[in-house]
Amino acid sequence: MLSRRQFLMSPAAAAGRAQLTGRQRVDHALAGAELDRPPFSFWYHFGLEKHPGQRHARATLEFHRKFRTDLVKVMSDFPFPKPKGNWWEIPVHSNPFPEQIRALEIIRQGLARRNYFVETIFNSWNQAEKLSSPEQVRRLMNERPQALLDALEAINRSQINHARRALAAGAAGIFLAIANADAKVLAREQYRKFSEPFDKALLEAVRQAPLNILHLHGEQVYLDLFYKGWLARVIHYSTHATGVSISEVRRSYSGVLMGGLDERNFRRLSEDELRRQWQAAQSAAGPKFILAPGCSVPNDTTDQELLRLVRVLGA
Repeated sequence: MLSRRQFLMSPAAAAGRAQLTGRQRVDHALAGAELDRPPFSFWYHFGLEKHPGQRHARATLEFHRKFRTDLVKVMSDFPFPKPKGNWWEIPVHSNPFPEQIRALEIIRQGLARRNYFVETIFNSWNQAEKLSSPEQVRRLMNERPQALLDALEAINRSQINHARRALAAGAAGIFLAIANADAKVLAREQYRKFSEPFDKALLEAVRQAPLNILHLHGEQVYLDLFYKGWLARVIHYSTHATGVSISEVRRSYSGVLMGGLDERNFRRLSEDELRRQWQAAQSAAGPKFILAPGCSVPNDTTDQELLRLVRVLGA
């Protein structure tokens, strides 16, 4: 008699699983159901922020169709509207990224419900840095902390408006990119004062979404801050940048983990190396797992380099 693992790898089981859509495969991972392979995704920056949303949507759909990603992570590089006066005197915008919303509507139509897509949102601290610079944000934090808190509040209210529009446009959730919960950027208590309340408020506003993802970016991330109390189904981080293994995180976190692949060296990874990284990550994470690089792969990654993973997975 076949064991459960042997059956999952058998031709009969594979024939049935071949009919799974990307959406169904993600649903299985969210539920912790056994699969022959995990759902996967990868992405890079298209550099289309100066073009209309239609162009961005077309590039996203072409990328998805070419590489058959199970989960579509939509890039979001359109800039936050700059205020007319001081960068920190920011009004609340009802629709801060109209071209991005247009792109999401087109992506929804193109995917025809076969795949989930999530909208990337860079947290309010990151948007403040883009409106000014990392140095100016830190200076305001040290010299006029309330002015910074007021600016972050205004940005976050605009981001909440955008997130709700993204869900209405068909997104299954947000991919909240947090790059300042990192000892190289802020002390732990600085993050907790100047970012955590806004990041949690943003997730609270879209708590009904089925697929909110926390992207924890950096090398010295305060991962333990995120294991409990956050309204997200998935934690995504880089095992290779942080040096923190998936097995270590799994001991404290019971939700879905996303990552496992080396984004920095992705272009040089052979098919055997990709397979080993996939299998090691999945073994450590268990069935609640989405395979992905720890962040975007290099923008100059070639099609052939991306297709290596597609071949390894049999996607």
